[in-house]
Amino acid sequence: MLDTLKRDSAPLSDDSGMFELAPVSLWLEDFSGVRALFDTWRAEGVTDLRAHFAADPRCVAECAHRIRVIKVNRQTLAQFEAADFDTLTGNLGSVFRDDMLKTHLEELCQLWAGQLQFTSHTVNYTLGGRRLDVLLKGAILPGHEERWDRVLVSTEDITELEGARRRVALAEQYARGLFEHSPVSLWVENFSAVKRLLDDARAAGINDFRVFTDVHPEFVERCMAEIHVLDVNQHTLEMFAAPDKKTLLARLSEVFRDDMRPHFREQLVDLWDGKLFQQREVLNYSLDGSEVYVHLQFSVLPGHEENWDLVLVALTDITARKKAEAYLEFLGKHDVLTKLRNRSFYVDELNRLERKGPWPVTIIMADLNGLKRVNDQLGHAAGDALLRRAGEVLAKAMESPFHAARIGGDEFAILMPDTDERGGAMMIDAIRQLVEMNNQFYPGSPLSFSMGAATCQRGDRLEAGVQRADLLMYEEKRAHYEDQPGADAAGK
Repeated sequence: MLDTLKRDSAPLSDDSGMFELAPVSLWLEDFSGVRALFDTWRAEGVTDLRAHFAADPRCVAECAHRIRVIKVNRQTLAQFEAADFDTLTGNLGSVFRDDMLKTHLEELCQLWAGQLQFTSHTVNYTLGGRRLDVLLKGAILPGHEERWDRVLVSTEDITELEGARRRVALAEQYARGLFEHSPVSLWVENFSAVKRLLDDARAAGINDFRVFTDVHPEFVERCMAEIHVLDVNQHTLEMFAAPDKKTLLARLSEVFRDDMRPHFREQLVDLWDGKLFQQREVLNYSLDGSEVYVHLQFSVLPGHEENWDLVLVALTDITARKKAEAYLEFLGKHDVLTKLRNRSFYVDELNRLERKGPWPVTIIMADLNGLKRVNDQLGHAAGDALLRRAGEVLAKAMESPFHAARIGGDEFAILMPDTDERGGAMMIDAIRQLVEMNNQFYPGSPLSFSMGAATCQRGDRLEAGVQRADLLMYEEKRAHYEDQPGADAAGK
């Protein structure tokens, strides 16, 4: 016991060689001045040291000035570029500066709380001005707990380690910034459960995965349910009208539905065939119900090919392009003014029906009465309004697979596959009833059609049927104008 006390009370005499040659910077310091200052503050009623420092930050510096350096080892002199002990201690203001007091505050608070050891990450400077990141550890030596007059402090140079950590943090921040602020919707997903399902199917003897999913569509649903979304970026929230990530992830079934399923099935087929990078166009939905057409790029990230546990999915919004394509397609087959099919569609459909049927095919030719008079007397805006009304009526009368087309200025054709003469007569009656209703809602120029119908059987030329229907339409048109004195049938 006596030997132990002697070793504890005089560590330098017995272990001076060990202290001097230690490969880490060691300082033997006297904190008794700090202890006396703490006792004074406690006597004055201070209970919260951190609050005391916040009220008067100068108190931290006062504590620092009360610490006396007794001895340092060789590694300390080398680390801080000091020639000797006196040079180092005479320039401590150059060593401990700037943010040092902030970390010193933490050390003091640990001592105030009764701890006999303290630690902190701090910044020191060599006498040459080089910045050092330091891991500081201190301990009140045994036998000096009352006065704190012997405190052993190590200052380990971790500049390289901290530099590497900062570089990693900056790289992560950079990568996160690229992810979060990408103008493309990015999804980080875990497909490992999907891979296990595919592996199980292969192990069960499945060879033709496409046929397997035809017979078992529920397998596709199961795979879809096993996808785990790990993260999405900000653009994803904006694209899918989600207020935050939690809401989006909780409502994914509203985003990936309907037409997404066959696309996902094709994605699974590609994965089955070993295609770990894929791209395709798919339809998703935003949380407000809007359609979102996207160009999807799917990639299993390098290093994760074995388990598919990290997958990056990039979605580029192509909704505007799809709408433009749809509109161009619409323009190619529709009349812009009436919204009915146009002459190009009429010619193609006539040829298709002549090749494939189904028979019989009934053709109705219709001519809008009085358009020239309306244009001449009221202007083309009024004439266009009458044509739009004609389009509304004919569109209302159509049911699939029937089509109405505007094939000339005031000329319309109705193609009715798998319909006989009786069906054609019923269509003409339905149009006349709709015209009567339309005229009740639109005062001014009355809407009126002259119509003729012809039915063709298998083997007939449809163009001949068009001519017959045209003749019947013109007969009705002449009768219409004969009932209106002064009207010019030829001028419509």
